[in-house]
Amino acid sequence: MITINLNLIATLSIAIILFLIGSFFKNKIEFFNKFCIPSPVIGGLLFTLISLILQLSNLVTINILENIVPFFMSIFFTVLGLNASFKLIKKGGKLLFTYWILCGGLALFQNIISVVMAKITNVHPLIGLMCGTISMEGGHGNAAAFGRTIEGMGVDGAVTIGLAAATLGIILGGVLGAPVSRFLIERYKLKPNPIYINNTTNFKSSLINKNYLTRNPKSNKFNTTNFFEQILVILLCINIGELITKILFIKTNIVLPSVVGCMFVAFLFRNFNESTNIIKLDFKLLDFISEISLSMFLTIALMSINLLDLVHIAGPMFIIILTQVIFVLLYAIFICFKLLGKDFDAAVMVSGLIGHGLGNTPNALANMNSITHKYGVSEKALLIVPLVGAFLLDIFTLPCIIIFINMFR
Repeated sequence: MITINLNLIATLSIAIILFLIGSFFKNKIEFFNKFCIPSPVIGGLLFTLISLILQLSNLVTINILENIVPFFMSIFFTVLGLNASFKLIKKGGKLLFTYWILCGGLALFQNIISVVMAKITNVHPLIGLMCGTISMEGGHGNAAAFGRTIEGMGVDGAVTIGLAAATLGIILGGVLGAPVSRFLIERYKLKPNPIYINNTTNFKSSLINKNYLTRNPKSNKFNTTNFFEQILVILLCINIGELITKILFIKTNIVLPSVVGCMFVAFLFRNFNESTNIIKLDFKLLDFISEISLSMFLTIALMSINLLDLVHIAGPMFIIILTQVIFVLLYAIFICFKLLGKDFDAAVMVSGLIGHGLGNTPNALANMNSITHKYGVSEKALLIVPLVGAFLLDIFTLPCIIIFINMFR
């Protein structure tokens, strides 16, 4: 069998080609578009399938350069931290806080379920965790980041299992979210706020187009100086964050992924900068940098996985994920719907919770858009769900994940 080792340029070139292919398929194939499957996931999985066929045919083994993935991961999570602001929490009021707490509770229960089911199915608890909050609420980003941390502890196949679980979660979250919301609306004959019924289309369009997560009304003018200012902020946050995680491990022996440290430092800087105005953050440019980094690290991470690693764990993985899905549905219908007010807004938010509780935030938005297009607008849901799903959720999920990883390492 021939072995091909790809260098930096070859790895990046193939990753970009795969991303472009993934984007093409997403636009052309309704299934990918409907369930919000990210382009890097489509392209990366295509590579892994081709690689698997070549391996099984005993023709070629392709090894890519994986050590560039942590760099892209750090950039993505750092920008995510720069997007977080305390001021945003005030916009959602009490209902946002309730939804936030419910999502935090879901993260805890998902990890407990994954560990319990891992013991029942006789697999390593850390492998079970890769089918829990890390991949379900965390998505492909956390699956790749924490999977590498777990593999660094000697548990093989964590990235592969996490990315596979995240992909299944996106599909299931997209399939189940809107139907559950429709059931609740029809069952309890719920109606949207009357003031939006006659102007649903225009209001919905303006609400969705408005970005509640961060943004300045006007972006800085794009130039070399502005670009390097934003890059400098990112790199400083990465350096300080990685230093903090190393010191924490040396002093306490607690494993903390470096990306978490980077995101935490960026979060502190964002909120400090809002009061001191040290630098004018250009969120349009930061988002662009974030999208590039996310696309590259997901594509390359998926390129590097070996589907043969799933052979011995496929059964237990599906059992754990099925258990997660059943719990999320019961939790959303019988607990979240009631505590969120048992009204139309609550029903729409339930579809969002199922979307990002099993998949990701775009999944949640797709679910809510489907519901509001048919029944009417929910201003509260379209504000609160993206706000929590995009970054506030991490305040609960990341510590929860870290605690469980250190408990079972």
